[in-house]
Amino acid sequence: MANKGPSYGMSREVQSKIEKKYDEELEERLVEWIVVQCGPDVGRPDRGRLGFQVWLKNGVILSKLVNSLYPDGSKPVKVPENPPSMVFKQMEQVAQFLKAAEDYGVTKTDMFQTVDLFEGKDLAAVQRTLMALGSLAVTKNDGHYRGDPNWFMKYVATRAPCTLSLALCMQWEVAWANPLVRGIWGSR
Repeated sequence: MANKGPSYGMSREVQSKIEKKYDEELEERLVEWIVVQCGPDVGRPDRGRLGFQVWLKNGVILSKLVNSLYPDGSKPVKVPENPPSMVFKQMEQVAQFLKAAEDYGVTKTDMFQTVDLFEGKDLAAVQRTLMALGSLAVTKNDGHYRGDPNWFMKYVATRAPCTLSLALCMQWEVAWANPLVRGIWGSR
């Protein structure tokens, strides 16, 4: 990958808006869930955006996470014994996680792109994918989720099925609970 210098003008503004979407409190919750779900051998990242990125960047922890949501004997991602050191192998490991997450039920609109994580372009998208994965695990209630179920919103289709992504549907459900929003939009 080519080194990229600093961005200026509109590019810098767009990147700044993307970076503001990153939630450090959500990072703590996601780290806690990953450690509980995968076990203490995954370690913990340094606090902050860069620590979170470095911790997940090679794809091994993400692969262990998605594998932990499946029963023994049907793990969708092969996890290497030694973490990959070559860039293309790391990106391939992340891509395998993304494929397994999609097969698990995470919608394409809730998925991050490999470069979002690998180059730190949009770590909020990485958080969004992990939130969708956790919410699906809680909703499936198949015995493979570990951790506090209150860490994630359980997706319940109480109204007409939502055609938006899971994350947007959950945001709508939260907003709909607000009487002010219901008053503005009326009844569905």
